[in-house]
Amino acid sequence: MSNAPLVQTRENDLCVEDLPLARIAAEYGTPCYVYSKALLTRAYNDFAAAFPERNTLVCYAVKANSNLAILNLFAKLGAGFDIVSEGELQRVVAAGGDPRKTVFSGVGKRAAEMRSALEHDILCFNVESEPELLRLADVARDMRRRAPVSIRVNPDVDPKTHPYIATGLKTNKFGVAFAEARTIYQMASALPSIEILGIDCHIGSQITDVAPFGDALDKVLELVDELAKDGISLHHIDLGGGIGIRYKDEAPIALSEYAATLNARLVGRNYQMIFEPGRSLVGNAGLLLTRVEYIKQGGDRRFAIVDAAMNDLIRPALYEAYHEVVSVAPRAGQTAAVYDIVGPVCESGDFLARQRLLAVESGDLLAVLSAGAYGSVMSSNYNTRPRPAEIMVDGRSSHLIRARESVRDLYAHEKTLP
Repeated sequence: MSNAPLVQTRENDLCVEDLPLARIAAEYGTPCYVYSKALLTRAYNDFAAAFPERNTLVCYAVKANSNLAILNLFAKLGAGFDIVSEGELQRVVAAGGDPRKTVFSGVGKRAAEMRSALEHDILCFNVESEPELLRLADVARDMRRRAPVSIRVNPDVDPKTHPYIATGLKTNKFGVAFAEARTIYQMASALPSIEILGIDCHIGSQITDVAPFGDALDKVLELVDELAKDGISLHHIDLGGGIGIRYKDEAPIALSEYAATLNARLVGRNYQMIFEPGRSLVGNAGLLLTRVEYIKQGGDRRFAIVDAAMNDLIRPALYEAYHEVVSVAPRAGQTAAVYDIVGPVCESGDFLARQRLLAVESGDLLAVLSAGAYGSVMSSNYNTRPRPAEIMVDGRSSHLIRARESVRDLYAHEKTLP
């Protein structure tokens, strides 16, 4: 994955690729999300090339950013997809993605979702519990199909990340307990409507230490060898995603180090390797562009009140996540001051950043960086606020890839009482 910056200054203009952000704001308004096609392409290609000696499939985690233009770009580059709902499956299909390169994760798959996925001939279900396995077997039997599965195993490895995005501990809702996995595989092998393809694990997100990935693979391979003794042979190992990105001062894992850590454990093993990166492909390829509405002094705090809010980017309010904020047109010669950057939503928790040193005035544009993952996709209409437009930059060109919602859009499906 490239460490190339999303924004750079060209002739005193802060740009994404070769397009000034001020021009994007003038054409599309604010707030809006802005993505770089070049960085998205480079991030995918770097990941896809990380294991040249192995049969690999990169299944982009749709939940990170499900815009059709981004899915279509990755599909054209050869990506598969990791989905967690029928809605995401329909997005993959609408974007030109291949269901036969799609894995279906998630703890709460409904029977109707299972039927739809089987009708689309998806690659594999990542099964996360015994009840789910039995339901899937019933659905597949009724359809006179065999459902391809891997069991998502919970290796109880601490990924050393935020507790809300750790998924491989025994206290998490995901996957099956390591001690129970062998029994569930034996159960699956006895079900005529189930076809065992592989094994799956995903330990969390925004991981910046390679050691947990190696520890998780060690546990998975231990189980693989036990299954072989039971006569259960596997076609693939799915190690999920989780590689972190730089938001502030993190030191992300180099793909070469990641590949070396895994390859050292896979010597003599010829399984197809499936990966489910999300944030690492899109996170640093997008930003949220917003305009300062007011500068306000409140006691001993200064506030820059902007037109974006927690409904547009919820990560700071939800996780206390850090996003770098930069001025699109820095004010030369003006003394900087410390600001909380807050939105107009009627919540004390509505902030994008706290205690940032900036030289800003009302009307200035700010760029909230590293917002390509879990940004627009987690946005809401709280306070009846239309969700922002989304823009893809390609060199000197821009493309509207999601129109800004109107207020009428928000209540189009509502009805008053007679």
